[in-house]
Order: sequence, then structure tokens, then C-alpha cells
Amino acid sequence: MTDRQVLPIKPAATVALIRAGESGIETLLLRRNKALAFAGGAWVFPGGAVDPADLDQGEGDLERAARIAACREAQEECGLLVQEDQLYQVSHWTTPEGEPRRFSTWLFVAALTDHSTVSIDDGEIHEARWLSLQEVFAQHDAGELPMLPPTYMTLQALEKFSTVEQALAAVSVATPVVVEPHGVALSDGFAALYPGDAGYESWDPEIAGPRHRTEIRAGIVRTLVTDLPPEIPRLDLIE
Repeated sequence: MTDRQVLPIKPAATVALIRAGESGIETLLLRRNKALAFAGGAWVFPGGAVDPADLDQGEGDLERAARIAACREAQEECGLLVQEDQLYQVSHWTTPEGEPRRFSTWLFVAALTDHSTVSIDDGEIHEARWLSLQEVFAQHDAGELPMLPPTYMTLQALEKFSTVEQALAAVSVATPVVVEPHGVALSDGFAALYPGDAGYESWDPEIAGPRHRTEIRAGIVRTLVTDLPPEIPRLDLIE
């Protein structure tokens, strides 16, 4: 057994906060302190590890504890009050093997109906921006908004909706997707392979066939989905 196989996986939770803006759906992104060991400098949703107190409050139910943690982190990291009944789970991500830290993360979406002031902690979080989804992708493509695949793909899925109401109607009935990526190095970057990708089982990104992956080159994330069998849920869609 290798070291990467025995690395502990910590439970965590994160919540994509959305609201109605002048040009459609807006989302809140937080820039993590560049000095942090995990995802330093990345733009993320509010979130973090599930604490023992979250588990106690959730009476040992890990999913309930994740919801409590997501609400707590939103309060701690950006000063916004989110209630458990506002949370809709859209996915569950496990950090790929080989990464120095691994998390088992519940990913939720919650809509805010007001424009409450964001107050960052200025410790883990150094900046906050409400951006339209169009602005998010334009800035990311310009190299100004580095993101991790779960953040990127969640926003890509939400981009399909014109309004917050449409997005909530979809996420409220969607089956959360369980995501266990296989992370592999590329000659000029990194790829996260998902079920249905031709290279998923072998961890070989060069095998010809269907593609279901995100690739990161020079800090820019790109989703590739081609010839995916219909029974495999696409991670860039909420269905």
C-alpha cells in the first residue's frame, strides 16, 4: 500500500452562493490567502472542513453536519447568513489520490434574496467579489481568476440558466452527482478524469475514446466532454 492510499480524507462542505443581478445570475467568489497550503490564491466558494462541533450539532449525521458546516463557513468567511433549508446539494467531490491533502466535500447551492454586505475574515480569505457568471468566465479565461475544477464546473452548470429561479428549480430536484476524479499529469498541465472518460480506469489521459474531464493549463480550466455514454451524468450540467 502506498502513502497516497493511506492519506486521510477529511469531510468538508462548500456552498455556491448566487443572487439575481442586472445581467442574470451572480455568484460570490472568495480569494484564498496565497500562503495557504491548500488552494492558495484560488477563487473559491465559502467552505471548509467539517468540525467536531458540526458533527455534535448534527447528532453524528455526517450529511447534516456538512450542511451545518457550509452555513457556518459562509458566516465565518464572508459574514453572510445562510440557513440549512436554503441549501441544495448538487454534488459530492473527493480530492484525487496523490494530492497532498484530501477532502470529501459536499457541494451545495444557495440563493440569497438580498444584497447583504460581505465581510471577509482577512485571514484565510483576502478578497471577495460578486460577479455575473459571464464575468467569472471572462476573467478566468484572461488568467485573472484561478479556480479549481469543482468551482469551475459548478458555475459552468449554473451558467445554463437565465435566472436564479430557474437554477433553483433545477437544483431542487436534481440528483447530486458523486465525483471521484482521477488526477493525472499532462505534458503541459494537469487533468482530472471523470467516469466515462476513456482514460479514467487506467489513469491514462492519452487513450483514445470518450472524453469527460477538466484540463488545467497555465492556470486555465477547460472542460472536455465528447462521445459520453448517455447513462453517465455530465458534470457540466444540472439535470
